[in-house]
Amino acid sequence: MKITVIGGTGLIGSRLVTALRGAGHEVVTASRSGGVDLVTGAGLDEALAGAHTVVDVTNSPTFDSASSDFFRTTTGNLLEAGERAGVRHQVALSIVGVDQVPQLDYYRAKTLQEDLLKQGAIPYSIVRATQFFEFVDAVLSWTSDDTTVRLPSTPLRPIAAAEVVEALVETATGRPLDGTIDIAGPEVLPLDGLGRLTLSAHRDPRAVVTDEGAGPFALVEGDALTGGPGVRTARTRYETWLGTRS
Repeated sequence: MKITVIGGTGLIGSRLVTALRGAGHEVVTASRSGGVDLVTGAGLDEALAGAHTVVDVTNSPTFDSASSDFFRTTTGNLLEAGERAGVRHQVALSIVGVDQVPQLDYYRAKTLQEDLLKQGAIPYSIVRATQFFEFVDAVLSWTSDDTTVRLPSTPLRPIAAAEVVEALVETATGRPLDGTIDIAGPEVLPLDGLGRLTLSAHRDPRAVVTDEGAGPFALVEGDALTGGPGVRTARTRYETWLGTRS
């Protein structure tokens, strides 16, 4: 089938494009660098022409309150262009537990994106994933200095980007769910523990200090980001993945 990947040059998008093409599908990569602007709608009609399925893996350029405006505008433009093009399946990548953390601006924005898809006229599927292994270094940088990394003990269940891509390929090439699937890594780890594993693998001498008020994940209550009983479990453990990167 013909599939358009919105955000097809990013971490997930570029891998998704490669995987879909490897499976024999015709894939259009849509990104700002290629002349497609989700905010203004420029280039969308051309990118979606003849597409059976559209997969949106874009991120807001900011993670503050402006992210809601971004997703309201871009999802609206994408749904309208999809209707004009006769798209039969809209797929979006979201976050496990996103609707349980209204304290975070970006999570509220992603919940809004999900709601807009559900209210739209096009059959849809939402793939919610936990935090990617590839983003752990960035998370540590938010609350670090030259000697310490301060992290809360928030439980997470991180996942390899490659396994998120597998779930997206399966979903994009299947029947619309008109619903949501959750996918998570095989183990629950506290964020401060993730930090210690990461620094050790990088031979980074800084110390991880457990600080329940440090960074945005401190606002998460309980195990909201680990997935419920119906979550699909990926294969790769974080320590195993770290070993392949060192």
